[in-house]
Amino acid sequence: MATGIVSIAMANHHAYPISVTLLWITGLTYAVLVLGYGWRLVAYPSAVRADLADPARAFGFFTFVAATDVFGTRLTADGHRLPALILLAVGSVSWLVLGYLVPWTAVLGHTRRPVLQHANGTWFIWVVGSQSVAVLAAALQPAVHTGQRELALLAVFTWSLGAFGYAAATIFVAARALLYDLRPADLTPPYWVSMGATAITVVAGARIVQMTDAPIGVATRGLIAGASVVFWMFGTWLIPALIAAGLWRHVVHRIPLRYEPALWSVVFPLGMYGVRSHYLGQADHLPILESIGAHESWVALAAWILTFLAMLAHLATLARRPKLIQDASSGETNGQRA
Repeated sequence: MATGIVSIAMANHHAYPISVTLLWITGLTYAVLVLGYGWRLVAYPSAVRADLADPARAFGFFTFVAATDVFGTRLTADGHRLPALILLAVGSVSWLVLGYLVPWTAVLGHTRRPVLQHANGTWFIWVVGSQSVAVLAAALQPAVHTGQRELALLAVFTWSLGAFGYAAATIFVAARALLYDLRPADLTPPYWVSMGATAITVVAGARIVQMTDAPIGVATRGLIAGASVVFWMFGTWLIPALIAAGLWRHVVHRIPLRYEPALWSVVFPLGMYGVRSHYLGQADHLPILESIGAHESWVALAAWILTFLAMLAHLATLARRPKLIQDASSGETNGQRA
């Protein structure tokens, strides 16, 4: 998700060598993750069922939907319509299945009550998944000769559900913060998805506004364009609050800032913010938003580089750990012999 959206941001600002490099990394990591999670589903089905039943983790499954559609959107920009259509089909079906499955297994079917205490930033990934389908459908709609009305309907349908979903997720997460203790350790990186969800809602709305004329698009264009501006404003307001939460966690309470996979959930919103400003500026003819998007996209690239390097260092440490443990055990054995 993070690599794909930064690739899109770089393509929007004509940094094609960087964009293409990130596109290849996106395709490679997508394939690795699909194989890895497919193997986990076959080899450890009980672990997958446990994740689906956990309200603190289950909504993370929507990252598959979002990653699939972000990858397809980037391919669409290069004219690869057939792979993008296949990815749209995969993303749409998985979104539909997970959209009914996850709320049932993790919320309605959860045995321990109250479920609200487990609400966190990952709940916004449901919104991201919905809007990612809308983005890819709207991006493909002008590029195909048949099925334009159907793609327009899919884009508006998923955008609308995503907008309602954002309101619901905001209420649940806010209620959790008001009713239960919010410790510094609870403010994990996925809370940045609250901003990323507004960003992808704006991108989807801007792409819908730019679709070729279709009945559903004509009927909703004004509403979606206005709502997209509101989402942009609210998402922008969230950024200082999220930065302050990070300072409270890591500076005031001195929780160490170490690499964890969840850090990519910070990179994705940063990249999406740059993309949303670019598209909204184009759709509404606001050069100031395009300028904000241009500058913020480079911030997202810097965050991607730092996170990627931290990941490599973390993996290198994990690779050395067995040898360090073996050396330590050997040293203890030699000491005992002495």
